[in-house]
Amino acid sequence: MSASVSSALGWKSSSLFVQSGLNYGGSNVISVPAKANSPHRKFSVTCSTSSPSNDDPLLVKAARGDPVSRPPAWMMRQAGRYMAIYRKLAEKYPSFRQRSETTDLIVEISLQPWKAFRPDGVIIFSDILTPLPAFGVPFDIEDVRGPVISSPIHSEEDLKSLHPIDLDKLSFVGESLKILRQEVGGHAAVLGFVGAPWTIATYIVEGCTTRTYTKIKSMCHTEPHVLRTLLSHLTQAITEYIIYQVQSGAHCIQIFDSWGGQLPPDMWERWSKPYIKEIVDVVKKRCPETPLVLYINGNGGLLERMKDTGVDVIGLDWTVDMADGRRRLGSGISVQGNVDPAYLFSPFNALTEEIQRVVRCAGPRRHILNLGHGVLVGTPEEAVAHFFEVARSLEFETLFRDKSAEEPNLVV
Repeated sequence: MSASVSSALGWKSSSLFVQSGLNYGGSNVISVPAKANSPHRKFSVTCSTSSPSNDDPLLVKAARGDPVSRPPAWMMRQAGRYMAIYRKLAEKYPSFRQRSETTDLIVEISLQPWKAFRPDGVIIFSDILTPLPAFGVPFDIEDVRGPVISSPIHSEEDLKSLHPIDLDKLSFVGESLKILRQEVGGHAAVLGFVGAPWTIATYIVEGCTTRTYTKIKSMCHTEPHVLRTLLSHLTQAITEYIIYQVQSGAHCIQIFDSWGGQLPPDMWERWSKPYIKEIVDVVKKRCPETPLVLYINGNGGLLERMKDTGVDVIGLDWTVDMADGRRRLGSGISVQGNVDPAYLFSPFNALTEEIQRVVRCAGPRRHILNLGHGVLVGTPEEAVAHFFEVARSLEFETLFRDKSAEEPNLVV
């Protein structure tokens, strides 16, 4: 980091806040870059280091590569507007931020699909932008424009607003995860999630949702030192946020690099991958038994590069054939996905056949059944119920015995 950037941030020169590595040393405290006289505390991190257990949820076992009898299943955006019960609640509480930042509402919404469909994963109802105010980036969500950041970061001067993450401001996330863990018990995995540094940075630099990403892509060349500093700050904040979620009860964490697919592969290698890898390295040291999932929308050109981040599971979007994805990634890493969400608008027999095809292509180990993207608005709830019914009915022993009879030369 240049001296000018360090000065702009107002951090002590002794701060270990560089792209090449976070300070995780030998203690259970992750050091964050502290402003002089900063009121923000360091956060003590202690994750469970217990060995894998037969009592672990099915999804956790599949993510780790343990033998399972069927693929566990959950859906991205499985809580949301396609459910009538959610729409009714949203009428009463019209603010998305209120719904996603109030413990009672978070728990109620997160459990809606669990009570209706019994998925194998219950993901906390939240947003990838939720932690932004906790490290100095306020935002609003407008009905038409979506997320809006009134003070985007474009310069060294703008970096002064950043500070280490204050996890006290995210207590509603921790409290919600603890309650979800109690409510679900051992019947499903409780899932937490975060946005990857590059994806979060797109909002902070662009100031809102965009389809072109011209400001941040240009910044890679015009203000690279500012962007690197921003990404490093996000890396440390997101790392602490993940560990906080694990401490609070999350069995598994999904990292969404939603807009990583907007970068050319060589640019993703430079501007996204190193920061994801830093996060994974630290979390794996602190929480070695917690599976990490990486999902990128439009990841067909990035699969092999994603594998190098060290995550346990790669999520495939529906534009990648599952058989091709499995071949490219190999059998030593788990995969998640990847039924096209549009199949949920098809006749049930077509949906059933596609689920079976995806599972056969993925193989009998290391697969978490999911959609290749989130549930679409307007999706029939009956189709979601059918998806999970089919998933629960599958048995690897039967499925692959039948497949072997059809195709004697099939190699799984």
